[in-house]
Amino acid sequence: MSAGSYAGIALSLLSATAYNAGLIQEKRALGRMPALDIRRVPRVIATLLADPAWLAGFALMLLGLACQIVVLTFEPVSVVQPVLASGVVLVLVLSRLVLRERLGAVETWCVAAMAACVVLLAASTGGRGTGAGHHANPGWMAAVMIPSAVIGLLVAASPLRGRSPGRRAPAAAICFGVGTGLLYGVAALAIKALSGILVGHHGAAGIAAGVVSSPYLYVLVGCSAAAMLLYQAGLQSCRASILIPASNVTGSVYFMIAGTWLFHEHLPASPGKLGLRLAAIVVAGLVLITLSRQAPRPVSDEALPGPATVPGYAGRQ
Repeated sequence: MSAGSYAGIALSLLSATAYNAGLIQEKRALGRMPALDIRRVPRVIATLLADPAWLAGFALMLLGLACQIVVLTFEPVSVVQPVLASGVVLVLVLSRLVLRERLGAVETWCVAAMAACVVLLAASTGGRGTGAGHHANPGWMAAVMIPSAVIGLLVAASPLRGRSPGRRAPAAAICFGVGTGLLYGVAALAIKALSGILVGHHGAAGIAAGVVSSPYLYVLVGCSAAAMLLYQAGLQSCRASILIPASNVTGSVYFMIAGTWLFHEHLPASPGKLGLRLAAIVVAGLVLITLSRQAPRPVSDEALPGPATVPGYAGRQ
């Protein structure tokens, strides 16, 4: 492995650590806030921006995204994304040590399977000579990104419309996770497209002009903003140890498949590595289905401090 690959993996690890540590910090801050009413976006934004603890978590997330943009300029998606997805392991550790979350037996096995998906994805990465792609066909990008963003919005917002949250609580965490995972996956495709501007333009002025004039900047901002708001509502009312891995795995699988194809990056030539990647996708799907079918489990007030209800979704996971 070249020195550049080591640097790319190290930067990807920094990105994953900062991003997921930021999510845990946001979860802690949300537990002390009043219930977020996602239908009142200005009030939600004002509430979040007025909380220093939440802002600290958000700053860590931005640092992680900045590192991701940089590393995607010189490493392919199939190398970067498995490392980014390894942040799910950090989430599991921090949710237990920091948030004091406890899972049932089936949930524990499912979350462990999500971590195994990350290992399988990492093991399926391509060999030497696999370069990073920087350009994709705009028509194909639109054909993939637009339906994915619409589906992500509909799925992530579906728990907010529930009238019987107590009975629909198990599926709500998965809906929040899968929906926001798709939205963040679309945002990741936009980040990958923007990374090509760093390669194709010279000088700060040229890069700035290229970024501002690119439609991918506005796709990134729109999808990230929508995903963040929905994510906060889910994070406030769901266990982070289920929601974050579900979103992480969904976004990782989506970004690896769509990004590798759209940016013409080579898939692993080895049938074994292709099999590992397919196995990761199948296991991730089975885990999400299993978690969505779990019956509600009573949670004590001590285990989950904070507001008791979220408008449109009152049940805690």
